[in-house]
Amino acid sequence: MTSLPALDADIGEIAARRDDLVAAVRDHAGQVAYQLARLQGGDYGQRSFATSRGEWTVKYEAGDLQYLRYDPTSGSETYVVSTKQPPDPEALAEALSNYGAFVEAYNEYVRSLDGVLDGVETSFPAVETTDDVVAQRDRVLDRIRKVCDRIAGELHRYEGGDYGTFTTRVSGTRWELKWEGDTTSYLRIGGSGGVYLLSQYEPPSATDIREHTPAFGGFVEAYNDHVEEVESDLRRVSL
Repeated sequence: MTSLPALDADIGEIAARRDDLVAAVRDHAGQVAYQLARLQGGDYGQRSFATSRGEWTVKYEAGDLQYLRYDPTSGSETYVVSTKQPPDPEALAEALSNYGAFVEAYNEYVRSLDGVLDGVETSFPAVETTDDVVAQRDRVLDRIRKVCDRIAGELHRYEGGDYGTFTTRVSGTRWELKWEGDTTSYLRIGGSGGVYLLSQYEPPSATDIREHTPAFGGFVEAYNDHVEEVESDLRRVSL
């Protein structure tokens, strides 16, 4: 029977030492990640720091370290800390020989921010209120809605059904009132991609109100003309 050489190397000790080093770096670099998260804001991010022998990248999420990567000037990158497999012992040793330079690069970055906000003025100009504009907007739209609801109620009474539309043109522009029961669902100007002067959502801009409100009287006149035509048709009906 062939005799095999004995295995006298204990890989377990090397792996344990490697794991201890990675845990220590994780705790220490985790402080860097936490400070960067506080400074940069947001739930996640990353930042790189250059040394004379390579570049270190810290990635964090919710203030916790996600990975610490070392990319030497020559050679392959090493994930010193990551959520995946631990680094090769030789690659770890090479990276950690430059770890102190990485920490110093981070410290220099923090020191460079010292005083950067000194003298920043916090006496800002007063913010103008929109109360008057909003009140005027609501006053105009309330008046338009009351008129449109009156039209909606008349159309509902005459045409029957739960909902419908009245469409006309004012100075060549399409106006459409959609009603549901006795209330207005919307008053739209300019077709499907147009301006909603009334809707169930947000109000139009003050600019749109100023532009289209003067033509609203023409819309009401067009509705009244429609009623006169309907009444004329009805008068011609005989039994």
